[in-house]
Amino acid sequence: MDGIHDLGGKPGYGPVDVNEPDKPFHADYEGRIWAMTRTAKAPNITIDWWRHIRELVGKDDYLNRPYFDSWAQTHIASMIDGGVFTFDELASGKSETAPLMQVADTDYDAVLALNKTMAFRFDRPAETAPKFTVGQSIVTNTSGHAGHTRLPEYARGKTGVILSYRDAHIFADDSAKGDERAQHLYTVSFQATELWGKGANRKDSVSLDLWEDYLNAD
Repeated sequence: MDGIHDLGGKPGYGPVDVNEPDKPFHADYEGRIWAMTRTAKAPNITIDWWRHIRELVGKDDYLNRPYFDSWAQTHIASMIDGGVFTFDELASGKSETAPLMQVADTDYDAVLALNKTMAFRFDRPAETAPKFTVGQSIVTNTSGHAGHTRLPEYARGKTGVILSYRDAHIFADDSAKGDERAQHLYTVSFQATELWGKGANRKDSVSLDLWEDYLNAD
């Protein structure tokens, strides 16, 4: 959906700070939140629905809340949405919801092994043949929609060239609705001047991985 989270390619927010510390986390709670999001997942909550929950956060909250605090906010909302616990349980700190499963012993090696295989492979067989070919000129859709989408605003209604075909992958827009349907995915190259006008460097280009539904033949 369109909102404050779609900041990519937009002017006015200053340069990106690339001088981050070498340590991945700036506070102890950040590592815990990251671990929770990787191991504790609500039933039927896809990564795309999780992302859409973040998109629903208000503008001021989104821009001012620390990054992993925002992760915590989103993860908690997804767990409530998935029925793992209620808001009242969260506020009281007392669980009254039946556990999703009984775990006698924790096999941490098994958890780590499972974590390496989950949420990283999204390629799936497609039911149709790809519509576009490498080298073909395309035009992206001019607008998004009310739900989740991975077509950034700065790349809408723009002409590009298919750089490569990436096989079929789960379509994020439908995945956010619970439908993990595969769709053909392409890497599309855009000239910087096409995206940002004559003021951009003519030698620069940007490549985006875009699903078939985002594209139209030029």
